[in-house]
Amino acid sequence: MKKTLNYTLLLVITACIFTACKREDDYIKIMPSSFIANFDLKKLYKGGDVQLTSELMAGATLVKGVVISDFRSGNSPTGLLIMQNSRLAGNGIDSLRGMAFNLGADASKFIPGDSIHVKVEGGTLKRVNGILQITGVPFNSITKIASGKTPKMLVVNIAAMLAAPNTFESTLVTIANSIYEPEIVAGATYSGDKTINDGYGKATIHTEATANFASRALSPTGNFTGIPFIIPTNGVNQIQLWMREENDFVFVPLPKLSPIVISGFLVDPNGGDANNEYIQFLATRDINFATTPFSVYTSNNAGATTFPTEGWNTGGARTYKFNLTSGTVSKGQYFYVGGTPKRINGSSSVLSTDISSAKWIRSVDYSVATGAVGADGIGAKTDNLLANSGNVAGIAVFEGTAVTVTSTPLDVIFYGGANGNFYSAGPPEVGYRITINDFYTTFNPSTRGLQLFYGAGTNSTRLSFPAATSFVKLGGVYDATSGRWVNGRSLTNVPLTVTSPLTAIEGGTSLVN
Repeated sequence: MKKTLNYTLLLVITACIFTACKREDDYIKIMPSSFIANFDLKKLYKGGDVQLTSELMAGATLVKGVVISDFRSGNSPTGLLIMQNSRLAGNGIDSLRGMAFNLGADASKFIPGDSIHVKVEGGTLKRVNGILQITGVPFNSITKIASGKTPKMLVVNIAAMLAAPNTFESTLVTIANSIYEPEIVAGATYSGDKTINDGYGKATIHTEATANFASRALSPTGNFTGIPFIIPTNGVNQIQLWMREENDFVFVPLPKLSPIVISGFLVDPNGGDANNEYIQFLATRDINFATTPFSVYTSNNAGATTFPTEGWNTGGARTYKFNLTSGTVSKGQYFYVGGTPKRINGSSSVLSTDISSAKWIRSVDYSVATGAVGADGIGAKTDNLLANSGNVAGIAVFEGTAVTVTSTPLDVIFYGGANGNFYSAGPPEVGYRITINDFYTTFNPSTRGLQLFYGAGTNSTRLSFPAATSFVKLGGVYDATSGRWVNGRSLTNVPLTVTSPLTAIEGGTSLVN
């Protein structure tokens, strides 16, 4: 026992000597950054005015970023210098945030692309007329570091902004594929407040009467770039977008009216995929397929090692085609294309509900027959028409049956994983062509150039894989007159059993007009 106590005492004395002899240089010194990102700065606001101190900002006194406000065309909130930055670590896009600084007349001395440092210590973070801003910052607290920088710009829909207003306020954004509501009349100009709808929600485009483009005529549809502010109205957040100049708008045509839209599909039926998968469509007008034929393609890129040089006509294990050349449907009617059993959830030991009484326009045993079983057939026989792997998969509808590599689909969706060698920028550029709809656009909102393929530019939207033995109901509201989505489609999983009725999978997508 005595020996144990002696050893313990020795260890304690040794530890004390080591600690006493430890040099300051043996410690890692961590100095707080002088800069705080807007991402963290905005978190300090809890609903009341915040006096900004170094202690509150974890030792920081400054913020730096790139100016996005522009007073040269006369359409910027009075006295507000607006800049954005990304967090110094992590994903820059996810952490991109904007901030307004109330400088009075001095705000107009900066232009987009100016890189600045702002001493915010001593300022006050507050909301004024709904706009989060920092007041009490004198002009001499701002240092211009450089000019000509390119600000980041986010392409975002209105629903996403309304769901996370603090994320997008005072940043540079583009709202794509939007129309005015109500429809503009002859002679309408930018001046004042105009409502736009991008298919996901509504926002207000605000233009000061004194802006140099206020009297310019409006175009009916296009992409709007600007700085959004969140304006509470009767307790509900509203998006108010300020274009900085006339060039912040670019005309983009409305999508081509499609007689057929994709409204749902079943990728993983009970008892196996072979011959049991199907796709649901909604007719937007009366169709006689014998006189007005269409084509339906599926794309399955599982195990793909090459790019689809022939696009939707690549065939083999990559794409499969159905020719719709007989039968009729009425406007507003759902119809189906797929395997021959015509059962709601395939079959295992027990057959699921027979839905052959529904409107089936084309049914093929794709596990034994090549695509469309005809001279224009595309695709080898397959047990997996609609992929459920880690690769991207798609469905497209084309007008007519003579589809070429340059044909543009009427409607198209993609779902699944991110793999599969589905697009190459080339040259030559190859992949699956898309169209303008609620998911894709042929005009890049960022570069203002063409993007004609899935995977090109901003055309990266894909739906998630549905749950096993669940029908994908896409929903959405389609305008059968204009050809645009009043409410964009979104995926809803409908779990199926062997006794599920046909009514369980219909009623998701609907029409107006």
